[in-house]
Amino acid sequence: MRTRIRSAAAVVVGVSALSALALPAVQAAPAAPAAPADDVQGDTQISNVIVNDGKSIVVGSTGKASVTVKLTASDPNGISDAGGILYHGTDVNHNDWGVTLPSCGQHLVTTYTCTFALKSTSARHFGVSKNAQAGTWKMWAYAIGADGDYRFRDPAKTFKVLRATKLTANAAPEPVKKGKTITVTGSLSRADWESHKDIGYGSQSVVLQFRKAGTTNYVNVKGIKSTSTGSLKTTVTAATDGYYRFTYAGSATAGAVSATGDAIDVR
Repeated sequence: MRTRIRSAAAVVVGVSALSALALPAVQAAPAAPAAPADDVQGDTQISNVIVNDGKSIVVGSTGKASVTVKLTASDPNGISDAGGILYHGTDVNHNDWGVTLPSCGQHLVTTYTCTFALKSTSARHFGVSKNAQAGTWKMWAYAIGADGDYRFRDPAKTFKVLRATKLTANAAPEPVKKGKTITVTGSLSRADWESHKDIGYGSQSVVLQFRKAGTTNYVNVKGIKSTSTGSLKTTVTAATDGYYRFTYAGSATAGAVSATGDAIDVR
């Protein structure tokens, strides 16, 4: 059994040696043996795993994002270390991309909540490299007790990583006579993690909404689809002053977004 403890420790050392930047398949990383997927020795526990405050990670065209991960590690003899890997793939040993969390370090209390902060503006960030990496991600987590007990969980958590979207809206003419036609145009784009640009997002269902002047809530007017280049265009009849905008509910790989409302003056 002590052989397995040394193996477990080697895994943690290998993982800690990896860059916190996005990295290729973890199982192929130099000096890092295959990580145990789901294993336990003794009474070490992992609980309350939270990735990005429970929200999807929405990543812009830079391919970088700020993410905070928390997990609670517990052991009657204290915590020697804890950490994990956020990855895209079947399991931690069969993935196409992963991001290594920093070490939690030693905490000689029976229960400790580790907080791992990855900042988009620093070298230690959450990163992606291919558009195909959008969708469901998982977290492999480990905790090691001060007495050599350990626990590995895979997945300890599943979460979404989405391509960021942008949306614009413009209502014209301005001003407009009551009963006349208003044309609302705009565009829907999403982050391309490979070219590091925002590109048109075609054939997506988008809703035109209207907020009457002096009110706070938008109501749905009609649904349309973006063109192959992401362009949007529709018409409505002028009735009263207010604001028009487009809103997009998102998809399995792209984040939701609403355009800034564009004011219309009806006379």
